[in-house]
Order: sequence, then structure tokens, then C-alpha cells
Amino acid sequence: MRRNPFPRSVRNADRMTTPAQLGFRMPAEWEPQEAVWLSWPHKQESWPDAFAPVPGVFVELARNIALSELVRINVADEAMADGVRNLLENAGVPLSQIRFHLNPTNDAWVRDHGPIYVVRNNETGQRERALTDWKYNAWGDKYPPYDLDNQVPRRIGEEFGEQRFEAGIVLEGGSIDVNGEGLLLTTTSCLLNPNRNPHLTQSDIEQKLRDYLGVQEFLWLGDGIIGDDTDGHIDDITRFVSADTIVTAVEPNTDDENHAPLQENLELLKRIAGERSLKIVELPMPGPVYYEEHRLPASYANFLITNGHVLVPTYRHANDQLACDILQDLFPTRKVVGIDCTPLVWGLGAIHCVTQQQPALTSGT
Repeated sequence: MRRNPFPRSVRNADRMTTPAQLGFRMPAEWEPQEAVWLSWPHKQESWPDAFAPVPGVFVELARNIALSELVRINVADEAMADGVRNLLENAGVPLSQIRFHLNPTNDAWVRDHGPIYVVRNNETGQRERALTDWKYNAWGDKYPPYDLDNQVPRRIGEEFGEQRFEAGIVLEGGSIDVNGEGLLLTTTSCLLNPNRNPHLTQSDIEQKLRDYLGVQEFLWLGDGIIGDDTDGHIDDITRFVSADTIVTAVEPNTDDENHAPLQENLELLKRIAGERSLKIVELPMPGPVYYEEHRLPASYANFLITNGHVLVPTYRHANDQLACDILQDLFPTRKVVGIDCTPLVWGLGAIHCVTQQQPALTSGT
């Protein structure tokens, strides 16, 4: 357990100076990582009547992440840490790769309530890391309370003594994706939704993203997939896999509810990509995945890139292997590993939703 009873004061940035002005940028997910954050699941209401298998999925995530980097786990207290430690140890996860952090949370979706890191090289060529702290309102105030989740970036900044930039607007990590070279992917259905920042225009939001994430250009798509309660997070539909290549989910079955919005996004991407010489790779959907009568937001695009692996959610569907094979071709230096997320997606998210990478302080592997 990493403890800091007298944390250093958070070195908040001068409000007149933005991360971009200081040379910071949000790195691409495939850049070197020090660790991946998890917020250990405990809110059983997020997986109604089906919580029991969820911690096991987190154990599998920790096992695979630990093969190439640290796993940082947010827990409420020492008792929770002891319980998680026992689960990991019994599953053979090397505890030398695990770090526990006393950061109580309301829920497990650290992609959205955790910090979004930015990096820069200083005048001596050394890499520096800071974090951006965005307001979190549980996807438009859908699931209160979220007060503890909103404190996570501040607490992490205090613990590590790292510079923290408060952006002052609502944004979730799952709603954006970057290529590390100035391009940002997102959706109008989420970022322009009035349940986030009703007082801001698209231009206002773009300027915030430029100022705090160091991006220059925006690739705006439309709607997300059926069952996504986030109003259309990009990490369920379209992702960068390299600086010039995008993978996007498609549903060829014209009778499927996801066919039309995904086809519209594909056509929009083709127009945008042609202007920027970007390559587009189509990724199949797993078809409808239900829990009882509820259509779930199951997508292979919700993968996580680590230093050594690409962890892909699978759903006990015939397309599981096809999706993994496509991603393996796109990541020849990493091993693609499928992890059964059928229990996890009942909570309306998968691997990328419950993880958040912490960039390494070195620019090479």
C-alpha cells in the first residue's frame, strides 16, 4: 500500500498558463507506459444481480497488464486492499507488479474519472509528466453520487506531487482518442450533449482540448452504439492504432440497430481520412449481446494497449477470433489477448472503460 499521510501540496498550474503553452501533449496509448490504473469494483448496483464474476475479470486484466508494467489499483481502505491482494495472489498475479492507492471511489470506471495524463520533454531532454483534471458528472448526472470519483485526479496528483491542470469543464477519458501527433477523435453525440457543458459551443470545447491536451485537429463522428449510456463514447467505436491508422467498428447486418450509425461514421471517416492521408481498417461488431432483455454496448473497439499487449474484450461470439486477428495484424510487436468481458459489459463498459494508462517518464521502451 502506497501511503502518504502528509502529501506534498498539489502544484496547480497558473490558471493563465495552459499545458499546451508549456509544451505538454496527451501521448498516444501505444507510447511507453509506467502503469495502468484500475479502480477496484465494489458498486454492485452497476452490475445488477450479476456482480459476482466481475472481480474475476479485473483479476485477468491485472494479470495481463502486469506482464509488461505496473498495475495501480484504487481502493477504499486497507481492508479492501487486503481482499484484492488475496484474489490476485490466489490467481498467481505477481504482487511485485501491484501498487495499491487509497483513493475511495463511487464506481469502477477509471477511464472516465481518472486523470488524463500529458507529457513533454524539458530543456534537458528529460520527459516530464503532468495530469489534467476534468470535471466528472457520471455521464450527464445519470448515476449520482460521484463526488468520490471526482476527487481521484486531485488525490493522485497530491500523492505523486505532480503538476495538475484543472480544465474546468466536464470531460471523460473514454470520449476522446488521440494519435499523439495532434489529432483527436471524438463524437458530437457525447461532447456536444447539453448534459455535459451546455454553456459551451463546439468551438469552445475544441479550444479547451487544444489548451489542455495539446491537440490541433479534430475528427468529429456522430452517434455511438446501442446500449451505450455515455451518449456515444469514441472508445466503443473508433480508435487510433498508429499515427496514421484508424480502426472503426462496423455492423454489416442491415437489420441490426448499430448498422446505420456505424455506417454513417464509416462514411464520415472516409471523407475525413482522405483529406489527411489516414488509413481506415474495419473492425467487426460481435453482434447483439444481451443480458436478459437489455442490449449491451459490446464492442471490440474497447481494447487497451499496454507495453507488451493489446487486451481485447471478447463476448463468446463467432467474431471474437476475427477481431483479435485484425488487431494482431495492426500491432505486430505486441501480443493480442482476448479477455471474456461478457460479465463486465453488463455494467455497460468493457476493458478500456475500466483502465487508464500512466505514461512512462522515458520516451523509449
